[in-house]
Amino acid sequence: MNSVFKPKLYIVLLQGYSRQLFQKDLIAGIIVGIVALPLAIAFAVASGLAPDKGLVTAIIAGLIISLLGGSRFQIGGPTGAFIVIVYGILQKYGLDGLMISTMMAGVMLIGFGLLRLGVIIKFIPHPLVVGFTSGIALIIFSTQIKDALGLELSHKIPADFAGKWIAYFSNFGNANSYALIITGITIFITIYSSSLIKKIPGSLLAIILTTAVVTIFKLPVQTIHSVFGEIPNTISFQLPHLEWGLLREYIQPAFTIAILCAIESLLSAVVADGMTSGSHRSNTELIAQGIANIFTPFFGGIPATGAIARTATNIKNGAKTPIAGIVHAITLLLIMFIFSKWAALIPMPCLAGILIVVAYNMSEWRSFRAIVKGSKYDVLVLLTSFLLTVFVDLTVAIEVGMVFSAMLFMQRMSQLSNIELVDLDTDILENYSALPVGVDVYEITGPFFFGAAQSYKEALKEIAGGDSHVLILRMRYVPFIDSTGVLNFQEVIKDFRIRKVTIVLSGVRPEVRETLVACGLADLIGRELVCDNFGEAVIKATAELEKKKIFRSK
Repeated sequence: MNSVFKPKLYIVLLQGYSRQLFQKDLIAGIIVGIVALPLAIAFAVASGLAPDKGLVTAIIAGLIISLLGGSRFQIGGPTGAFIVIVYGILQKYGLDGLMISTMMAGVMLIGFGLLRLGVIIKFIPHPLVVGFTSGIALIIFSTQIKDALGLELSHKIPADFAGKWIAYFSNFGNANSYALIITGITIFITIYSSSLIKKIPGSLLAIILTTAVVTIFKLPVQTIHSVFGEIPNTISFQLPHLEWGLLREYIQPAFTIAILCAIESLLSAVVADGMTSGSHRSNTELIAQGIANIFTPFFGGIPATGAIARTATNIKNGAKTPIAGIVHAITLLLIMFIFSKWAALIPMPCLAGILIVVAYNMSEWRSFRAIVKGSKYDVLVLLTSFLLTVFVDLTVAIEVGMVFSAMLFMQRMSQLSNIELVDLDTDILENYSALPVGVDVYEITGPFFFGAAQSYKEALKEIAGGDSHVLILRMRYVPFIDSTGVLNFQEVIKDFRIRKVTIVLSGVRPEVRETLVACGLADLIGRELVCDNFGEAVIKATAELEKKKIFRSK
């Protein structure tokens, strides 16, 4: 268990923690806590929830992830990637359904960690990740148009992408010019203020400025208070209403939350490693993320994961250990207790402007453009996951994208797998000039797996129809053979026996030999004819020809 779950905080404390380290962690934690404030509020509001849900998530989940996580620098909390999935779950299952789905996702994440799947999750194709991330970014941008323009619609905005834009286009004439100006100012400050004021995040500056202007001049725009009411300055414990009959329906959204959380958190940890030349413990990180997502909903929180931007901010401001993440959570807790009354005055167009910048940063348009110019297989995965995310559903996009990626990978692997006659003049006769007539040598290249098994089977059966009495099959480039490969190989060997052709295997790797022995295929061929090298295979082939009394030298 220790090798699977060993929090970085435990390792840090074991190595020794000094006052100098605490000073650096304290400064970084306070700064990243301030950075997290507007984002936590904005993500909750965009998800269709009250702003305090985002703050609670950043506090509770952020604390647990820093206490138990596998990265020194990871900052946990709500992220933009979850806006779409949280909003969809809320619309379909309500708040109780969201809480239960999040907790189920937490259990799945713990399972991922205990099963040591941290490394495997890192191998999810980059085009798939870029596809659904870009799709999420476009959806987030679309959801903010109403508040950005200050539109007051007489009916509820449709949930689907096309429906939203139809509603927007039909109401553009009712746009609120004050809201549009506030949105533009927010975007400008968020993007460009860092060149003048580096220590205070642009989003926070935008909130302070626009809130002050709207409050002082009583501008006719919606605020958090006018939409959601007061922001509570307390954290309370609550239990979801559980209907056991609905648990099966929660599996799909829970799986989506778990996969998205795993990808985001490990990607964030990898980015942190690159910035610090460090290393994280992926399975420990998954377990910590799981625990955070199990407990946070009991306090009104939403799904949480590692936040790349906040983790990078943590590192850039001098963080050294997970203590910085703990300070970040405490900072947000104090802000919630002291300043929640003023936070309710934040204009909705300001939050829309912040989220539009978040959507732009999430879009990964440079990566998107680079992939489109590359392999046609990567383009297919990219566009499939992107279009499904935008026009169908994020859950469907991830599931179909993963299956599609696997199928394309198998197709490409099967194209690399082949069997061909070896050119004896150039490859073998230098060392084996007396290779008997009646012996042919074929090379099998690539994995003998289900994607290529049928083509191997057909090729070998064609060989069996020739004049060979003994076939040496060189398998030095076969890394593994699966059950489908074994079944097809078994049929071929039986076919060879009917035709009285003997098979000798050459260069069989230890792991392939183990499979052949375990499934009985080695006994069917003859264990003595499964050879480690080509020289041994030639000797065995010659002996088999002598048994057939047809030996004559070339």
